[in-house]
Amino acid sequence: MALTKTTFRKKCLDKIKNSSKHNRFYKNQKINFWLFEELKKIKKRRILFYTSLPFEADTAKAIKKMRKKYTIYVPFMQGESFKMVPFRLPLKKKKFGIYEAGASLRDIKKIDVAIVPVVGVDGNLQRVGFGKGMYDRFFAKLKKRPYTIFIQSEFCYTKKFICDSYDITCDVIITPNIKVQNMAKIRNKSAKRDTNWRLNCLC
Repeated sequence: MALTKTTFRKKCLDKIKNSSKHNRFYKNQKINFWLFEELKKIKKRRILFYTSLPFEADTAKAIKKMRKKYTIYVPFMQGESFKMVPFRLPLKKKKFGIYEAGASLRDIKKIDVAIVPVVGVDGNLQRVGFGKGMYDRFFAKLKKRPYTIFIQSEFCYTKKFICDSYDITCDVIITPNIKVQNMAKIRNKSAKRDTNWRLNCLC
């Protein structure tokens, strides 16, 4: 059977949900380390974070540390997409189990960095999300594409091109085991033999 975005999403979600829970803290520590290192290189200060669902990589530690020096925004659900609001406590559990900061009247349309949760990526390094299309609609409204960091709790990749033209792509992928920064590298078949990183390919 041909691989589709729907079947690939299911494979990735199954892998994420069935992954070992005993080392989840360690995995989150690794992801936060790579994320801190990446953000240190970026001088611009307006960052969109996501607030984590239970099976996503936990961003709470990164938000706590980065909000001391950066302007942090988080999603606030609006219809089929979301708008950005300033991060402030307390967070309240809303639709889809997402924790949100309070509403804001500000209409923020410009950020420097977007940190985006990812279920999987395809051969074009386009995002496979949860199927709601919220980030695709959100990115379409921005005045300028931000530097985009994909975060995966488990790295799920296929070399096949299964995404739609509107699915967003990234500049960096961060997982517990690997940070892929040279985006051309992942498309190169010879990259599978590179000892510096490993692909967990669900082809």
